[in-house]
This record gives sequence, structure tokens and C-alpha cells, in this order.
Amino acid sequence: MSPIPGTGRDRLPSLTGLRFWAAALVVLYHLSRQVGPVPGLSEAVWYGRSGVTFFFVLSGVVLAWTYDGARVPTRVFLWRRFARVWPLLAVSVGASVAVWAAMGKAVSLKAVAATLLLAHAWFPQPVMFTGGNPAAWSLSDEAWFYLLFPALLALLAGRRARVWLWTAVAVTCAALVLWPALSGLEPTTRTWALDYLPLTRSLQFVLGVVAGLALKRGWRPPVPLPVAIALVIAWHLVLIPWSDAVPDAYWYSPYTASQWLSAPLFAALICAAARADLDGRRTGLGGPWTIRLGHWSFAWYLLHEIVIRVAVFEWGKPSRGTETLVFWAGVLTVSLAAAALAYHCVEHPAERWLRRRFVAGPDRPPVMTEVSRAGAGR
Repeated sequence: MSPIPGTGRDRLPSLTGLRFWAAALVVLYHLSRQVGPVPGLSEAVWYGRSGVTFFFVLSGVVLAWTYDGARVPTRVFLWRRFARVWPLLAVSVGASVAVWAAMGKAVSLKAVAATLLLAHAWFPQPVMFTGGNPAAWSLSDEAWFYLLFPALLALLAGRRARVWLWTAVAVTCAALVLWPALSGLEPTTRTWALDYLPLTRSLQFVLGVVAGLALKRGWRPPVPLPVAIALVIAWHLVLIPWSDAVPDAYWYSPYTASQWLSAPLFAALICAAARADLDGRRTGLGGPWTIRLGHWSFAWYLLHEIVIRVAVFEWGKPSRGTETLVFWAGVLTVSLAAAALAYHCVEHPAERWLRRRFVAGPDRPPVMTEVSRAGAGR
């Protein structure tokens, strides 16, 4: 397989577009469960927390694609990742704590500190791993992935394609084994170990890394983009009758399955979209507005739950029907507007400013291209 030429700004625009749809899946999931369901739509997104799995796989793909062969020092890589995620994390935690305070709810200072240190997902207590901003738990996992990535890249980058294939098979099988293996834990501990713990979630990131390395070497995924999209949609529809049959409290419920078993499907979707971009084929995911929304998706992910919390506190949960649709529309509009403001006023300028503060050394390795923005996990 021949190497693919270097990337440029939004070299893989469909991945940026997919970021928006994955974030939307998480937002609709929270609206359905915290505000009230919209018949038809809520059933399809009832397990939309799987969007976080998408971001974990995407992080692996994009980081491998971006940094394979780039010879960027580890300290530079880690600083860039810090600049990418931490400023907006800090702002979102501040906003979340302020809202909790206004609602009269006590906030654990230890949880806030752990969140700001990106360590909160390592604690099994719910008050800790949800932290000052509950949506920010996934950034603790992402921070672990960033620490792990340089060693993973050194271990896997120079290998043959069959090593990547067997690695992908191994991590997929490991997920199938760990899911029932951890079923005997006390329910709260089991939820933490399966849904939050960075060590277990690393399987999804590693799957993304080997997929990204294969793409960088010219691999063509066997599943075309329309089929990959159909498979992801079909998987979420299959969860509907499963949900009717098995309560979420059971270890074999679709709640955990939706996150653990979806990783290969998301890897296929990401690779198919990236391959289409590299071949110059239109996907419908890389238009100007879709890319713009994709750029806002990280802020949207971090801020939307805060907006939901404020709205429910001020107006209560709506009645079913039209009132719920209006409530949803208001939350979606306000949270997206807040995300756009946060991206343009905090996230993007803070990242650029922090990057300029770090001098890489005499080699001055190339600055990470815009496509890498797709990898910030949520």
C-alpha cells in the first residue's frame, strides 16, 4: 500500500461533518431522557450515548492519520492536545458549577478539581466521574488516550497490515469478553468499569488507531459509505425491541451494548467517509455549513447538558406532544448558539494562543492540520 500525501485544512471534511451528527446523537439522547420523549425520534436515539464511542474511535483514526510519519516530539503532541481541549473544558466546568450553585445544589470540590485535572473518570464514585460538568467525563478518557498514543504509534506504525488487522480483531474480541466478564460487579462499579473507565474504553481508541494507520497507507475499506451509514442506523433501530425486552439495569441490556458493540460499525463508517474524501467523491457530509457545525460540535457537546439543566429548572419538564417539541427546539437553538459563541470566542482563539506559547525546538515540526480537530473526543 502506498502512502497518502500529507493533509491540508479539513483534508477529510466528511469526518468534520460526522462530528456534528455524533454530537447531535448525544444531545438528542439527553433531551429524550432528561426532558421528555418525542415519539418515533426518541426511540431511535434512546441509546445515543453511543456517540461517545464514535468520538473515541474517531480520535484514534484522526490522530494516527495526522501524526504517522510526522516526527512530532511527544511533548509537542501533548501540549497541542492540552491546548485543544482544556480551555473550553475549564469554561464549561465554571458554567456548570455556577448553574449548580444557582439551583442550590452542592458541588464536590474534589470532583471539580479532578475534572480540571482530567482524572475524574478514574474514580468509581458517580459524584467524581461525572465531575463539575457531567458531559466532560469523556475528556478524562481522551487525556488517557493522548498519553497512550505516542507509545501506540511507535509500536504499530511500522508494522505490516496483517498486524493492524489482528490488533483490530483482538480489541474487538476483548470487548466481547470484558462485557460479560465484568457483569458480576456491584451495579455502580460495573457501570463505571464499562461506561467510564479509561482502561476499558481504550479498546475503542486502539481500534481507531489501527484503522487510521491503514487509511494512511492507502487501505480501502470494503464497506461503501451508504452501507456503513445504513448499518449504524440499523444497529440503533435493533436496540428498540431489545430495550423493550431488557431493562437498562441489567448488564446484558442494550445500554452498555450500544456503546461497546458499536465500535466496529463506527470504525467502518469513519473509514468509508474518509476514503470517499480521499477519492474525491461527494458524501453530503462536507458542505460549508456541515463543517461549521462540526467545528462547533465539541463546544456543543460540553455545553448542551448545562442548557438542558437550566431550562428544566426554570420551566419544568414539558407535557407530551407539541410542548415537548417546542422545548426541544428551544434547547437545540440556544445550545447551538452558545456552542458557536464558545468556539469563536474561547475554544479556537485559546487553542491558537496556547500553541504559539510552545516552542517546538530547532526542527520546528509541522503544525497539526485542521483535520485533527475531528479527533477531540466527547
